Amino acid sequence: MASAAEQMAANLSWASLAKATDLRQRIFFTIGLLIVYRIGTYIPVPGIDAIALKEFMDEAAAGIGGMLNMFTGGAISRMGIFALGIMPYISASIIVQLLGSMVPSLMALKKEGEAGRKKLNQYTRFGTVALAFFQAWGIAVSLEAGELAHDPGMFFRAAVVITLVGGTMFLMWLGEQITQRGIGNGISLIIFVGIVAEIPSALAQFFSQGRSGAISPAVIIGVIVMVVVVIAFVVFMERALRKIHIQYPRRQVGMKVYDGGSSHLPIKVNPAGVIPAIFASSLLLLPVTVSTFSGNQTGPIMSTLMAYFGPGQPLYLLFFAAMIVFFSYFYTANVAFKTEDVADNLKNQTGFVPGIRPGKKTEEYLDYVVNRVLVLGSAYLVAVCLLPEVLRNELAVPFYFGGTSVLIVVSVTMDTINQVQSHLLAHQYEGLIEKSRLTGKKRPARAPARR
Repeated sequence: MASAAEQMAANLSWASLAKATDLRQRIFFTIGLLIVYRIGTYIPVPGIDAIALKEFMDEAAAGIGGMLNMFTGGAISRMGIFALGIMPYISASIIVQLLGSMVPSLMALKKEGEAGRKKLNQYTRFGTVALAFFQAWGIAVSLEAGELAHDPGMFFRAAVVITLVGGTMFLMWLGEQITQRGIGNGISLIIFVGIVAEIPSALAQFFSQGRSGAISPAVIIGVIVMVVVVIAFVVFMERALRKIHIQYPRRQVGMKVYDGGSSHLPIKVNPAGVIPAIFASSLLLLPVTVSTFSGNQTGPIMSTLMAYFGPGQPLYLLFFAAMIVFFSYFYTANVAFKTEDVADNLKNQTGFVPGIRPGKKTEEYLDYVVNRVLVLGSAYLVAVCLLPEVLRNELAVPFYFGGTSVLIVVSVTMDTINQVQSHLLAHQYEGLIEKSRLTGKKRPARAPARR
């Protein structure tokens, strides 16, 4: 029999959005900040030769430039103030989380609760500034080497560095504000909006290639079918759960004895969501961001790196797959599903897995289950991200139809809708509580019974 909460969730309708004032404010706040982000992608960095940049990006769009363009919402093709995007922040987060699992002082900070989390966030911001400065300086030098600057020199480099670093820090602040005061995960939504905003132009380019005969109608139909199948597969896998039976013993409160109950502990097949794909892509973008604008001016090391790690190359696909698997396990163990915390919570609530002792044994059992589930979850992420990459490289379809972009769009959409539904459900609970209080106040007092 369904619980009261499940019945309320089943009867939840979007019409209740009109009554949820706080949720509406959060949604409008999020949309407003995302509009600010989109406007910023069209504000150019000073000193750039726009005509030469357009010619260069038309040539680079089919290769690694297309990947950069996707994650920056088109800002890199226009060399806008948000050309670095949010990737330096994501890279800094990866570094801090990796160090947090190896450095004792950072491990101690993670156990200090809110104070430790604020300190780690501060380190992440410092790392973001350092990475953004390094990438911005590399882009400034590369723009000069590629003859894309009006007036090359130290003043031009300083202007590019200050503008790009400031743009990245502003984006980081926007993402944090959306997460705290808006709806959804701010960083993921920024990447999501960047991808969705460029889809119409990618579709127009794709169909124009079909009209010109560069792509056959069979390939166009096949790509559309592939995208639909991938979306359905992603939705199915993101909702897939492994349920662990939890038993609660009888308990006595005063003179009353309550029967023990049972429930299920849900473990998602992919607890880390879209994070492993974003992390792996950010690592691939870290070295190539600088080399994209250098043209033939790259050194032998960077040229070799680009030859072996270009999109569709075997080493690129192997590294991408390895990083997705690594971050699936790493992010799940350290952020998404901490088995130690879950085992402690079950022990404190007197819950246990049948046949498993509470405490350390429960933690070991949860580790065993999660690791086995992640084999399927990480394989699913690798398949979704790599299979369209191979097909895209062979069929020369636009980069936006790659598996990473589809995964990000679908996952972020599902996560945001779930958060909206959670807010609506909470608002419905508040309404019921308020109604019961008002009913209690209006209820007349009973007259004393006559003897």
